[in-house]
Amino acid sequence: MSKGKIVLAYSGGLDTSVILKWFIEEGYDVVAYIADIGQEEDFDVARAKAMKLGASAIYVEDLKKEFVEDYIFPAVKSQAIYEGRYLLGTSVARPLISKRQIEIAQAENAQFVSHGATGKGNDQVRFELSYYALNPDIKVLAPWKMEEFLTRFEGRKDMLNYADQHGIPVKASRAMPYSEDDNLLHISHEAGILEDPNAPAEENVYSRTASISNAPDEADILTISFKEGIPVAVKNNDKTVTGSLEIFEYLNELGTKHGIGRLDMVENRFVGIKSRGVYETPGGEILYKAHRDLEGLTMDREVMKIRDKLSLDVAHLIYNGFWFSPEFDLLMHTMDKAQETTNGDVQIQLLKGMAYPLARTSPNALYDPIQSSMDEEGGYDQKDADGFIKINAVRLKNNKKVHG
Repeated sequence: MSKGKIVLAYSGGLDTSVILKWFIEEGYDVVAYIADIGQEEDFDVARAKAMKLGASAIYVEDLKKEFVEDYIFPAVKSQAIYEGRYLLGTSVARPLISKRQIEIAQAENAQFVSHGATGKGNDQVRFELSYYALNPDIKVLAPWKMEEFLTRFEGRKDMLNYADQHGIPVKASRAMPYSEDDNLLHISHEAGILEDPNAPAEENVYSRTASISNAPDEADILTISFKEGIPVAVKNNDKTVTGSLEIFEYLNELGTKHGIGRLDMVENRFVGIKSRGVYETPGGEILYKAHRDLEGLTMDREVMKIRDKLSLDVAHLIYNGFWFSPEFDLLMHTMDKAQETTNGDVQIQLLKGMAYPLARTSPNALYDPIQSSMDEEGGYDQKDADGFIKINAVRLKNNKKVHG
């Protein structure tokens, strides 16, 4: 007799393939759900593997366009960057995967949902907070927090042995034992041989972007057009690309060619553990740079100060798994308001690992060339600056008198 039906977030990789087979051995009916968010994957092979392992149903969902429009672009227009460096490539994908998983669970009348995230990482939090936010009554079976699973599998070596025993083909090997997460926004590499933060990542770790030595010597110079903070067109010489998914895929293609978007960092996980991650985010890096540059032309100084403070909150909420929270909803309304004037074009140069803005223009520009000129008065009386400086110096003078 079945113990119940589980919808498993299935990638076709080592962990979830083993988990799928193990759940079936334990007496569960398992529905395999594969979210296509742009990862390099042969979905026909993954589907066939899930069927061979015994899944009762298999869903392969194309979520790429929704991923770009409803998750990547909101993160970019919020300038959400975790700890000043990480562009949230894994974090921003988890709420979308979870959302569709809950929808499938409801359609399948499944009592359980499951994922392959470990009990030491951030993804378990992101998945499970999203599940509960979307369906408070759902039950979560997380193998890496189940005693019977932990007794059977102490680590990746045990899982590889289990895969060998059951004829489960996997990409992971004992020769290159590190974990990867791949989607449209990025590919991440962590764990295994990368767990020593003092060991430089070998070039063969990087699988998406060209090395600087192999990148072209000739630059691509793009013009990216934005409307209310969202990219709507990319021009490169005589080529114009429109459409959200098409734009992002094209920026990924060019960023990959020029080796843009590499990052090697030690970050602070939500669960309290530090971890080392190696990331490749080519299209995302280009968009973040271009968007930020345009804001310099169009966004009021005081609005930018407030927005930048709130950007840190947005980044932390995404990283920590609170996409479907009331505070995140509030912040995104604020971000939308702040982006109303972020309209215009940015010319950006791609060369040897760099995305470098060259020029920008906007119908909402707050920049006044006459006012900024060193050669014209432009409605600004320089003598007024004398009183401005003296008023601002009052507290500095008082501080010096009191404290020496």
